[in-house]
Amino acid sequence: MQRSYIFLAEGFEEIEALTVVDVMRRAGMDIKTVSITSSKEVAGAHGINVKADLTFKEADFSDSEWLILPGGMPGATNLASDEALCDLLKVHKGKIAAICAAPGVVLAPLGLLDGQEVTCYPGFDEACRKHGATMRDVPVMALSKLITANGPSAALRFALAIVANSLGENIAQQVGGAMLFYPKTMNFYF
Repeated sequence: MQRSYIFLAEGFEEIEALTVVDVMRRAGMDIKTVSITSSKEVAGAHGINVKADLTFKEADFSDSEWLILPGGMPGATNLASDEALCDLLKVHKGKIAAICAAPGVVLAPLGLLDGQEVTCYPGFDEACRKHGATMRDVPVMALSKLITANGPSAALRFALAIVANSLGENIAQQVGGAMLFYPKTMNFYF
């Protein structure tokens, strides 16, 4: 199984990052948290400090499946200002997932949303439109190689959409069901 990475910058939205890690690990997926700073200790937007598995310089992204960006402010802005991360996103051949402000703040300026249907946190949608995205007013927008979500309340759906994309709807149903999340189908996103 390919490894996936979620990037943590100072001021990241904790629920968006940690929910994804938790759900993907419950599904048996290999996901690592990556600090984009020189320290593994990263402070979230609400004062929760997290120790990342790796720093950016320690990670090997050569065969990664997912690159995942949580939102939060100033977390998304800090992700967008990291040149090495932006360069990686532009050349990545796998899948990308971004939630909250990250689609508009990080992905849109890189040209990664051009021609794509996406969602994001209200107020960041104009940046997405400006860079060629078609906006959808849904909690999660799941495409084959791009998943976006609109904010903290969509974190569990966002994570399950990633699992469904990689391992199939049955596994996502099993993981969601064990967490007492009961949709009739994981196809609750557009």
